[in-house]
Amino acid sequence: MAEKYDLIVLGSGPGGYVAAIRGAQLGLKVAIVERELLGGICLNWGCIPTKALLRSAEILHYAQHAKDYGLKIAGEIEADLDAVVKRSRGVAKQLNQGVTHLMKKNKIAVHMGEGKLTGPTSLTVKGEKGEEKLEAKHIIVATGARARDLPFAKADGERIWTYRHAMTPSEMPKKLLVIGSGAIGIEFASFYNDMGCEVTVVEMLDRIVPVEDKDVSAFLHKSLTKQGISIMTGAGVEDIKTDAKGVKAKIKDAKGQVSESEFSHCIVAIGIVPNTEDIGLEKLTEMEKGFIQIDPYGRTKSKGLWAIGDCTPGPWLAHKASHEGVTAAEAIAKELGNKDVHPHPLDRNNIPGCTYCHPQVASVGMTEAKAKEAGREVKAGTFPFIGNGKAIALGEAEGMCKTVFDAKTGELLGAHMVGAEVTEMIQGFVIGKTLETTEVELMQTVFPHPTISESMHESVLASYGRVIHV
Repeated sequence: MAEKYDLIVLGSGPGGYVAAIRGAQLGLKVAIVERELLGGICLNWGCIPTKALLRSAEILHYAQHAKDYGLKIAGEIEADLDAVVKRSRGVAKQLNQGVTHLMKKNKIAVHMGEGKLTGPTSLTVKGEKGEEKLEAKHIIVATGARARDLPFAKADGERIWTYRHAMTPSEMPKKLLVIGSGAIGIEFASFYNDMGCEVTVVEMLDRIVPVEDKDVSAFLHKSLTKQGISIMTGAGVEDIKTDAKGVKAKIKDAKGQVSESEFSHCIVAIGIVPNTEDIGLEKLTEMEKGFIQIDPYGRTKSKGLWAIGDCTPGPWLAHKASHEGVTAAEAIAKELGNKDVHPHPLDRNNIPGCTYCHPQVASVGMTEAKAKEAGREVKAGTFPFIGNGKAIALGEAEGMCKTVFDAKTGELLGAHMVGAEVTEMIQGFVIGKTLETTEVELMQTVFPHPTISESMHESVLASYGRVIHV
């Protein structure tokens, strides 16, 4: 006899567990199915533990540059890789336990095991208890994604790493090749460079962090190069061979010349593959390159079947998944008769992106180039952190803020930042975009002094020829 629920969520990442909690808050009988660890990739192997690693690298960087702040630290400053990794895993474990507590608090049934759909509103779970049959009025698929392998070399955990291997290294790499310069690739390049490793980044496109505004890409390229990271753009890795000593990679540069270089390890960060195969989806819904096609509320073409997060079209970000989880849960509750809930569709133009390298990168909305491609007449302005008093006082004057506005309406189209703590500041622009603000409201907003956030205000002023401190 199958156990019956109002809602079953397949996958417990930042989209899945948030959807389950929101469903329970709305009075639904909810179950969640997870094959590995509650919290999914983000909490256990992605967003959170990587930030713990990067925090350790940041502290190391400051300790090594203590004299820049008028301080003396006796003795040699060095990293204990095992201790750094242990701290990171401890942070992940603490948050995993937190999600476990939230499941109990919200009376959400947890079924540990491999879930497979047998219909749009039914599934089986194979786990320690054998095979369980579950049914629900609605099912949300939140199975996430995994790292994409190179077509000619699969990650082995020894010499060729994905992000999971890079987070728990068995040894400190001496010479590291990072393939791909998206957020994951650049974050690990920054981390291992700060830890003392020689790092080379290879990017197929003509600039690093290619989804960002070109001015931010150029600024970050210059900064990382100054820190000692070797960057090759317009380049590609054509072949990789490994042995007990390391990695031999054939790299074609931007001029088309191929050379072979040796590295101790390689991190592959060339994108993701959705976890949608072999779970019973093929006959139930529309797929494109493995990604489940959904409407703005998360509905698939099969009644009762929903999908959210990294198994759906991008951007593939944890906060996007969480937002989708809330939207889907509320839409389901409404379909089940809750008249007090008012779900709203996700606006992808208002999803921020953050990269936690050193310096940090953050953005929301259109780049200047994308706005012009869309036929917009724009006003854009930048403000360098060197003109910001707080940034100078902190010793963090390397950075800039750029804003892009519609010249006719004053609509804020996009904001792009690189520098210290910009991943915390970007939310100000996200709120502004969500509220459909114009340059007038932003110019009339009082920013506290002294803060780095004042550079946000100055970039708006710069867009209209009114910048003060440059």
